[in-house]
Amino acid sequence: MTALFAGSFDPFTIAHLDIARRAMPLFDSLIIAVGENYNKKSFLTVQQRVERIKALQLDNVTVTSYEGTTGDFAKQVGAQVLLRGARTTIDFEQEKTLADANRALFGLETVILLSKPELSYVSSTLVRDLISHDKDVSSLLP
Repeated sequence: MTALFAGSFDPFTIAHLDIARRAMPLFDSLIIAVGENYNKKSFLTVQQRVERIKALQLDNVTVTSYEGTTGDFAKQVGAQVLLRGARTTIDFEQEKTLADANRALFGLETVILLSKPELSYVSSTLVRDLISHDKDVSSLLP
């Protein structure tokens, strides 16, 4: 079974990496797909994000980019499951809504992995904010 872990990943953090690594044994293959979120001002280009994730050299993981809906892209690449991470109950509620929509519209199931407590504060938004204030974020990035 192939899972699709899609997001803007701007940037891909240690929390994203933890979700991917914990999911890898659960699926035959994992696709990490970087999508453009037109509602957000991007910190890194899509290509930069893809290259940084590829540099991690994760076994049995394909890294790519996509445009359009995640559901359409999942169907295009043959993914049967969407992988998502949730840090808080607020994240979980948002992910449940997306999961319900992806099941209804695309027939896709979603697996939500909860973040480790010690990583629950790590987000791309936090990293971008720290960078904008010239803070060292090396401990938050793989």
